[in-house]
Amino acid sequence: MQPSNSHILSIDKLSSCLKEFDAIIDVRSPAEFALDHIPGAINLPVLNNEERIEIGTLYKQVSPFAAKKLGAAYVSRNIAYHLENSLIDFPREWRPLIYCWRGGERSGAFTHILNRIGWKAMQLENGYQGFRRIVIDGLDQAAKAFSFQVIAGMTGSGKTRILQEIGALGQQILDLEGLAIHRGSVLGNEPNIEQPSQKGFETNLWDALNSLDPSRIVFVESESKKVGGLHVPDALMERIRNGRCIELRSSTKTRVSWLLREYQHFLSNPESFKQKLSLLTSRYGKVQIEKWHETIDQGDFGNLVEELLVMHYDPSYQSSIVRNFPSYREDHFVELRDDGDEAFTLAAKDLIIKVSA
Repeated sequence: MQPSNSHILSIDKLSSCLKEFDAIIDVRSPAEFALDHIPGAINLPVLNNEERIEIGTLYKQVSPFAAKKLGAAYVSRNIAYHLENSLIDFPREWRPLIYCWRGGERSGAFTHILNRIGWKAMQLENGYQGFRRIVIDGLDQAAKAFSFQVIAGMTGSGKTRILQEIGALGQQILDLEGLAIHRGSVLGNEPNIEQPSQKGFETNLWDALNSLDPSRIVFVESESKKVGGLHVPDALMERIRNGRCIELRSSTKTRVSWLLREYQHFLSNPESFKQKLSLLTSRYGKVQIEKWHETIDQGDFGNLVEELLVMHYDPSYQSSIVRNFPSYREDHFVELRDDGDEAFTLAAKDLIIKVSA
């Protein structure tokens, strides 16, 4: 039911009305915003991290009335700051959507003041919590609505690059590693970039799937259930794993060359490389890990990468691909002749032709 307040946007209209607003303003604290937020939102907090904790403590230990008095002072001061520094130049026609945690006091105060000024601000019913329910329901629906074409391939075969080439050729893609900011496996973290929170990752997934047409096939890499520290929702992962499967193959020489190019941050920071390999101690023992460390010290990265492929990555791939992707067939593949740009483009075109046949 549409809320009676004309300045409140019903949560069930969010997806269809989102593009009608000139700005989406998240008035929660910076810590809340960092964990997850509506895509495209900006953070104009009416309580900062410390103020939010202080008000919450006062509410529990003293009284709701005392908390509301001090909270109102903080909120008024912070809204005034945003008006003077962030919003002062916007025209009368500017139309923002405001939300907080539940669509209550914080967003209500901000929306009220903006409307009193003359802007046509709207407050999101149920706030972030309502949006979170949309994401969860949307991902469940996507798991039923979409069909996936899985690109399998051993580590270093160039699956992510092929996926990007396929996207450039006009096909629909879902880049799980890009959304998770992680390349998978123990060595897959991106340098100097943190992964999103689990909720943030799910919002990224929801947003990406919203831009795709469920009547057309979506290309995706074969992945484990976890991409770094993040979990792909079970229903979506099951749908992906039941999709059609084609393998990208390349020689060990090509894979080594490609990995040396893609993981330059490890080559330029040997100590970080050693730390990551030490995480495999329980599996391979201290003697083997020390041997790999010595190889790093010697700068013999080519042989080290090849040994890691043969000993660690390839056996894991062979056992998991058959177990997790029922449609996988050894005779359904495309070949990447080398790691040059032209080779990737040709392999992407070949792959599209083969899966369309």
